[in-house]
Amino acid sequence: MNKLLATLIATLVTGAAFAQAAAPATPAVPATPAVVKAETKADKSVAAAVKSEAKVDAKADTKVEKAEVNAAEKKTKAVTKSATTKAKAQAKAAKADADDKAKATAKAEKASVNADAKADKTIIKADAKVETVKANAAADKATAKVETGAVKAEAKADVKAAGSK
Repeated sequence: MNKLLATLIATLVTGAAFAQAAAPATPAVPATPAVVKAETKADKSVAAAVKSEAKVDAKADTKVEKAEVNAAEKKTKAVTKSATTKAKAQAKAAKADADDKAKATAKAEKASVNADAKADKTIIKADAKVETVKANAAADKATAKVETGAVKAEAKADVKAAGSK
């Protein structure tokens, strides 16, 4: 009996929720020619704003991709140059006479350290530039989104105002 009662109550609640959800939406504003014209104008302006936002997003993404590619190239060049400099210094130290071996080895180590430091600085600068471009892109996207929201709100207000005339 309890199961039957619980099922009936659940069916009643579900049916009531369905009946509320299935009710057709009534238009808040009657469809007068002014309202239709305002809705058309609003749709056009919103479509233009959305298109503009998409364009800004795409442009920002392209800038980020370009910055990442440039950074990767700079990093690769820096690491390659560092390795080349280190190899040359080691080769020079290996060719040195026995008397100058210690001095040449120390000079090669110094050149290696300097090459690594220079490569590290280049890598840090490249990464920093990418992060700056990413931050600017995010700001551009956020600005475009806010502008689109403003256009949508303005369009909604225009339609509402046209209905009250």
